Amino acid sequence: MAKRLDLQYLSTGALLRQNVEDKTKLGLIADPILARGGYLPDDLMCDMIGEWVAQAPGGWLLDGFPRSVPQAEFLDQQLAATENRLDAALSLEAPFDELLSRISDRVECLSCRWSGHHKETDKMGHCPECGEIVQKRSDDSVDNFTNRFREYERLTQPLAAYYQERGLLCACDATASRDEVTCQLLKQLSTKSNPD
Repeated sequence: MAKRLDLQYLSTGALLRQNVEDKTKLGLIADPILARGGYLPDDLMCDMIGEWVAQAPGGWLLDGFPRSVPQAEFLDQQLAATENRLDAALSLEAPFDELLSRISDRVECLSCRWSGHHKETDKMGHCPECGEIVQKRSDDSVDNFTNRFREYERLTQPLAAYYQERGLLCACDATASRDEVTCQLLKQLSTKSNPD
């Protein structure tokens, strides 16, 4: 989506994992929370995103933020302070069993942070973006995922109503192929920007 719309892209998960690997102050705090499948406290996430957004002029696509209503309110305030606005909130919806199945084959490139499925790499397991070797994500255990899903139900599902009330929610069935999901979302975004 980001490439199709010529937007900067941020995967908050990849950024957090990079901080953990680099043993930054944020990474040291995040490591035990991520290891058990928890969400980072809103203040830490907001600080990290606020810093990134301030350094990313132009349009962008945030993957994994906001994940709670307080984070959404923070983003609204950040955008208002710079006289910008949110165009849409995308909700990719899939059942628990489908998501659990997907993590069993998920891999990530430590060099460029591409994330996808092993079948998307070449026969030697090289990243399709930069050619480096990919590996399974360390946080993709069944227990960890189950904890993340519980946090999603508790903290993130209320965001749908938050953005629906503002007319910003674009939700779609994410069990289709990546291309089909992208087309569905682009169509919804086009309708939002050209309501007539």
